Amino acid sequence: MARSRTSSGGTLVTAIKYLAAAGVLAVLALVVAVGIAMSSLPDYEELAQRDDLGQMIRVRATDGTLLVSMGPTFGRWLPYNDIPKTMRAAMISVEDKRFRSHIGVDPIGIARSFKVRLESGRWRQGGSTITQQLARNIFLTNSRTFGRKVKEGVLALALERKFSKDQILELYLNRVYFGGGAYGIDAASRTFFGHGADHLNLGEAAIIAGLVKAPSNYSPTADVEAARGRASVVIASMVENGFVSPSAVIGIDPATIRLQPAAKQNSARYFTDWALPQLDTLIDETSEPIDVWTTLDPKMQLAANRAINANVPSGAQGALVALDRDGAVRAMIGGRDYVDSIYNRATQAERQPGSAFKLFVYLTALENGMKPTDIVVDEPVTIDGWSPRNSTRTNLGPVTLREAFSRSINTISAKIGQQFGFGTIADMARRFGVGTNISTFPSMVLGTSEVRLIDMTRAFASVANRGVSVMPYAIRRVVTADGRLLYQHERSEERVLVAPWVAAGMTDLLQSAVLSGTGRAANIGRPVAGKTGTTSSNKDGWFIGFSSGITTGVWMGKDNARAVGGLQGGTAPARAFHDFMIVAVAKRPPERFETEVPMPDWQLEPDEEMWGTPYDENTTGPLLVDENGMPIGPQPADPLAPAQPLPGQDQRAPDQTELDRIFNSPPPPPQRAPPVQREPVTRQPQPRSEPPTDPLQPRRDPSQL
Repeated sequence: MARSRTSSGGTLVTAIKYLAAAGVLAVLALVVAVGIAMSSLPDYEELAQRDDLGQMIRVRATDGTLLVSMGPTFGRWLPYNDIPKTMRAAMISVEDKRFRSHIGVDPIGIARSFKVRLESGRWRQGGSTITQQLARNIFLTNSRTFGRKVKEGVLALALERKFSKDQILELYLNRVYFGGGAYGIDAASRTFFGHGADHLNLGEAAIIAGLVKAPSNYSPTADVEAARGRASVVIASMVENGFVSPSAVIGIDPATIRLQPAAKQNSARYFTDWALPQLDTLIDETSEPIDVWTTLDPKMQLAANRAINANVPSGAQGALVALDRDGAVRAMIGGRDYVDSIYNRATQAERQPGSAFKLFVYLTALENGMKPTDIVVDEPVTIDGWSPRNSTRTNLGPVTLREAFSRSINTISAKIGQQFGFGTIADMARRFGVGTNISTFPSMVLGTSEVRLIDMTRAFASVANRGVSVMPYAIRRVVTADGRLLYQHERSEERVLVAPWVAAGMTDLLQSAVLSGTGRAANIGRPVAGKTGTTSSNKDGWFIGFSSGITTGVWMGKDNARAVGGLQGGTAPARAFHDFMIVAVAKRPPERFETEVPMPDWQLEPDEEMWGTPYDENTTGPLLVDENGMPIGPQPADPLAPAQPLPGQDQRAPDQTELDRIFNSPPPPPQRAPPVQREPVTRQPQPRSEPPTDPLQPRRDPSQL
């Protein structure tokens, strides 16, 4: 028995010796690890630099205006003595109440976190000290692994050996993330309260200290009530831990603390959200701050936002894209309010274009030999069981191709599709940059396939560019903070999409649609070419057109594709186009359209008159135009141009006072043109030896007549 007791006692002693030896070795290993970590730690001055917290990207407009700043926000670095005592006390109380006494790792906190883990079955308290959090923020990741926790502890011990408590707290308060993009207490104070951190009071300090636990949840920019509720917990903790007296917090109510209202995200965010992802293909990856200079014109953007919000019907959304002649995006509106909806309807939404799609129908007709002056017959037509109807529910008989387009006659579009092939029209749309799926069913000629506004605007811009492709772009150049050029835009390779005479004929048709057809509300007192589009049950309204080098597309409708009462392309969208364009082209000289380009086998004969009634019920009767397609006589007034410009007459550009009035005045209420009396239209009789020939009808042998 004695021998057994002696044996067990020896075993215990041996185990204790082994444990002691292992403990000594662990301590020695820890000392070595801490020593190595200390030797590898940067100097304090290096740690005070904050260029390792992420890339700052500043996006600028054409005039240098800052559109948006992406990435971290830094305030002033506050030395320890400039940090208010209440701020230091609040942070220590809520994050690490034994900060002044531990060695970088708090054994009591660790034991408490293990106890909570055993009781609840999951980790609820991390037990990390301020020093450990600093080590993690500077050197490590947020991964929840045992290895990361060990490294964090070693680095915390090294930091405590190398720097003083005051230095560690100063580093922590100037580098920690507080939500809302703010790094450091000064950036947080300016973001949430509108003043520097050196003027923080107790209540404000409590709000900032409470953000560290969960910046995304407690940030005032995310949840004001949650931020104030967390501040109450911080104040109670300060009293409990003896950092402030109970009397000092009397009268302090976080609910009454005034917070800086979040900056309203303006409409330019639709543009920057679309433009910034393009950086991945333009520059190599970099972490240094960069300035991105874009094509956006601030005055045009403001005018676009006002034009959309002043004209879009109640309950509907609106979008606008404006391209310069080289494809530079000068304005982009993706919706009525970016804060309410970040969905970009200018670049993401796919909607039916209605008659705006007839651009490709008539381009196909012109490319296959038809001319604006050709006579076609508006009559009932049936194609594979489909019988399109005109919106007027009438047929006009023989009309010119120009008149058919300006009135947006559906039967003529159907006959063009039948004559030249619906697949040919779909190919024309793809040729001009429409990237969505295009149907080849007969009804496709009326715009039943869904498209994007930016693609349609690009197509019209290519017509304005004499049939040469236009590629929209947003970024002009990218430079680093020290001015080093990383990217410079170069004009993309141009492709001829259609012959110049085809583009000229199409411009002729588009101009007639504004002068005497469905797009008269878009007239701005100078040459304008464009096309309306309205889908079934008034679900979508479009107007796309160009003038003086600017091509603008407007769409309106509801996101759920439900009907909008009274919405037509020639009403609200055309008026929005008008309101925007009078500002966009105000300082540009008027440009006459080139509608007469020599063709290979024939010569386009200019019309001397435009006969026919306008598309809607309010008819003005015959509208006379000159040989260049410009109206003769009274026309809609342009507030920035002479009321009746004469051929060859220079129009004055508005002075600065007029521009200031436009930019600084509140958005005007929608205005509708006053109704006019309907007058009968008399057609000039023309002697003919035979009925007019319809180029869309098959020709018959004279012997069979």
